[in-house]
Amino acid sequence: MNDTAPDVDTAVQHRLVEATDTEPGPGLDAHLDLLRGRLADQAAVVGTVDVFWRTVPSPVGLLLLCATDVGLVRVAFDIEDHDAVLDRVAEQVGSRVLRSGRQLDEVAVEIDQYFAGRRRDFDLVLDRRLSRGFQRTVLEHLPEIPYGETASYARVATASGSPRAVRAVGTACATNPLPVVVPCHRVVRSDGTPGRYRGGEAAKAVLLGLESQLSAGARS
Repeated sequence: MNDTAPDVDTAVQHRLVEATDTEPGPGLDAHLDLLRGRLADQAAVVGTVDVFWRTVPSPVGLLLLCATDVGLVRVAFDIEDHDAVLDRVAEQVGSRVLRSGRQLDEVAVEIDQYFAGRRRDFDLVLDRRLSRGFQRTVLEHLPEIPYGETASYARVATASGSPRAVRAVGTACATNPLPVVVPCHRVVRSDGTPGRYRGGEAAKAVLLGLESQLSAGARS
């Protein structure tokens, strides 16, 4: 994972123990988090980082969040292997990748609100550089599908201007770099079955079930 190397973190921990007389544990972790935060803030000011990242827990597992100075660029599920995702992001966006909570606090809050049923739409700035061509066209149409509802791949293909490109829509959704935030989980097969999903069928079922339940509750 493109974070501070383990041996470096260990060395920093030893220095903190000596400097603060703090034993390993929550107190030391708090000091490390503070140092990481200051490092990230300084890096953001001088522009020495290409991608900031952090993880957040969710009902569909630990989510990896990556952001550039433009906006949120990647959301990844455990099933994708976070280490591999960060390596790929470093290749696609830039090799200067730093773990930081502060730069992604707003994203984490909105995702938490979504899973808690207190948010239906995301108000985040997105960096869409990992989506190109027809895939980007498809993904830009997905927020038009209302919360708690679904649309078929065929319907999305038509809305995207290529009625025959049903399979291409499926591929665009299955490779969406910003799942959850860009709601590709709302796109299903014409027979109502879920279809492929980057986070796996179980994750897609959780998202659809959450939205369906909360939407039905709001109408009753």
